[in-house]
Amino acid sequence: MISLEQVGYSYSGKELLSDVSVDLSPGSFHFLTGPSGSGKTTLIKLCYGALLPTVGRVRAFDADLAALDRDQTALLRRRVGVVHQDCRFLDHLPLADNIALPLIVSGRDMGQENTNLTDLMHWVGLSARADALPPELSGGERQRAALARAVIMSPDVILADEPTGNVDWDMSQRLLKLLVELNRMGKTVLVASHDLALIRAAKNQVQARVLRISEKRLQLAGADL
Repeated sequence: MISLEQVGYSYSGKELLSDVSVDLSPGSFHFLTGPSGSGKTTLIKLCYGALLPTVGRVRAFDADLAALDRDQTALLRRRVGVVHQDCRFLDHLPLADNIALPLIVSGRDMGQENTNLTDLMHWVGLSARADALPPELSGGERQRAALARAVIMSPDVILADEPTGNVDWDMSQRLLKLLVELNRMGKTVLVASHDLALIRAAKNQVQARVLRISEKRLQLAGADL
């Protein structure tokens, strides 16, 4: 579904990643770990074309990302939901409208999509906060809203960059449960996290592979969790 083939990435002459090869196959669940600054966010951006590799090739849904034009890239990104580390919202819009933004931008009929939005907000436990403005939300509510916004277009792949980095343990478990549910629906999931306790706790919920970035390279960190 997404494949990195001997990928390297450099910025301002500094090599950040080198000789990275990995396949995110349909329905798989991967954790991506490594120390802060090791390149986890960079690798996620390479997976959906926000960055292009300096060397090597990234393929997604049988397309070489470097060969796509702007419109083709935009269409491909609708198939990939991204939960950013710094989840940003439009502070003047209520939460429901923030979550629905991808639908609005894509020109979907919101009258037809309203039921899906309602169901999605119930799924992440935010129905009662539909009219709240982003500054009124807790950290956990913001992260659940970010996940809802990432999946509202029903993408095939979910890429989550440190989705539990700013929440407590109980909320981390709740977010992990939502990601596991998405995987059980057939979604491919990649979660970047430095929280090894969270990764270990996942072993009773999902079969996953752990990828570790070390010294600019990607390693498989042992067997299935």
